[in-house]
Amino acid sequence: MAFDTMFLRAMTEELTEQCETGRIMKIHQPFAHELVLHVRKNRENQRILISAHPSYARIQLTKETMENPAQPPMFCMLLRKYMEGAIIESIRQVDNDRILIFGIRGKDEIGETRFCDLYVEIMGRHSNIVLVDREKETIVDCIKHVSPAFNSYRTLLPGAAYILPPSSDKLDPWNVTEEELLAKLDFNAGKMAKQIVSAVAGFSPLLANEVLARAELVNRETLPKAFFSVIEDCAKPAEPNLFNKNDKEDYYFMRLSDTEITAESDSLGALLDRFYGGKATRDRVHQVAHDLERLLANELDRDRLKIEKLKQTLVDTERADEFRVFGELLTANLHLVSRGMTEIEVANFYDENMGTVTIPLDIRKSPPQNAQFLFNKYQKLKKAVRFVEEQMRLTTQEIAYLETVQQQLEDASPEDVQEIRMELAEQGYIKYKQKKGSRKPNKNPTLEQYTSSAGLPILVGKNNKQNDYLTNKLARNSDLWFHVKDLPGSHVVIQDPDPDETSIMEAAMIAAFYSKARLSGSVPVDATLIKHVKKPSGAKPGYVTYDNQTTYFVTPDEETVKGLRN
Repeated sequence: MAFDTMFLRAMTEELTEQCETGRIMKIHQPFAHELVLHVRKNRENQRILISAHPSYARIQLTKETMENPAQPPMFCMLLRKYMEGAIIESIRQVDNDRILIFGIRGKDEIGETRFCDLYVEIMGRHSNIVLVDREKETIVDCIKHVSPAFNSYRTLLPGAAYILPPSSDKLDPWNVTEEELLAKLDFNAGKMAKQIVSAVAGFSPLLANEVLARAELVNRETLPKAFFSVIEDCAKPAEPNLFNKNDKEDYYFMRLSDTEITAESDSLGALLDRFYGGKATRDRVHQVAHDLERLLANELDRDRLKIEKLKQTLVDTERADEFRVFGELLTANLHLVSRGMTEIEVANFYDENMGTVTIPLDIRKSPPQNAQFLFNKYQKLKKAVRFVEEQMRLTTQEIAYLETVQQQLEDASPEDVQEIRMELAEQGYIKYKQKKGSRKPNKNPTLEQYTSSAGLPILVGKNNKQNDYLTNKLARNSDLWFHVKDLPGSHVVIQDPDPDETSIMEAAMIAAFYSKARLSGSVPVDATLIKHVKKPSGAKPGYVTYDNQTTYFVTPDEETVKGLRN
């Protein structure tokens, strides 16, 4: 993984410079496994994000803002009791391990000085955040509880003694000698990267492979030189970058060999914001909206199956006239039919050549009843045509609506999910009951705001409630409105009566980016004035018709869109 011991070492330096000796002003726990500490130092505010997420565990300075629950979790309230208003006396890393310790000095209820330590353990799915009473060396609480039944070596429960994870007998990369390194490696056994990881403390596979890349031809002479070259670079000031290697995006605090750098950042915090921002948000959305995702998938499967059945029924209705002809021919030849016959061949007087036709019969019915059955079948199929066509129209509209909501859920932030949930409840797909203590939704939805290169405001609706509010209430008749052509997507509006060409193309790109065609090239986007956009009476949320449009072709670029966002 990229967030290894060496990365944490570089991050510790960044955190120490920005936050050590600072005061913790606020503590929030926006999600189950994540904390945000608001720290003030030298008249500047910093936000420290601490995540014990199984997939995205990390610690960093962040510029991202997150909405907090109306009722803070118990762990958050306990940290506020012990740490709000306290000073961060020290930030230090446990030697060659992915554990960071915040030394905290605060006050207790009666004003006496109290010392505690916040241990941040970045260990994949075993990551944890533990508050420890320094004097008693016992755990006050932790974000994940681990019982003795699960881990006999160390119990992570309130009141238990805090024990660091077991240390290894691996080599210290900062003090190892060439002889000690070579003694741990077997050049005949192969899998050198794996051997380096097993032999040297704090070395991840990423860093071990960097040693091999620098050594090129790996032997007892080249490998130690490459190893110490890597260690030397690890001690230099960080050069945060995103890179591609083997078609996989990753990040690191220093430049690596055989990688294509795709972006550079001024700080490690900004680098992680850039790398994890979308991934972590998608994961949070999945946590709070997995039931909606499953509902939409099931409803779409049901509607698509319904369309196939309706199409088959429509094919059957094309035989309606055939049943009428059968009925009339049978009526004309009733004297030739006797009960118990399975079919009868009669002359077809509707055929110019006077050929014959075979009419199937039901042995349980009398001849007149068979004729009546054929006439009834004809009438039923004729009436079914109008019904089936109407059902196909309604089902096709519902599929388009559900696909739109599905696409909006992919682009939603955790805060947007509540609006989507309420919309689906209003449409009768789910029952919605607001949780006790949760915030009441705003009367007017909050729209995503962008600013074009020319300084013009651009507003985006990321779900149907926002789209309806933006298009039908907020926008003026003279504003320019955008939507991807013939696909689910967001409504986008430039709030200016005379936008320049660059702003128009940027708004079109935003509309293409927030659509099902996000990953496509040369996406057609329609633009027209708001006065030409109409919502039909009784239409589903977000549905509009428009005319007098101009179509622009754009290729969505995520970096460009992010750069325009306020």
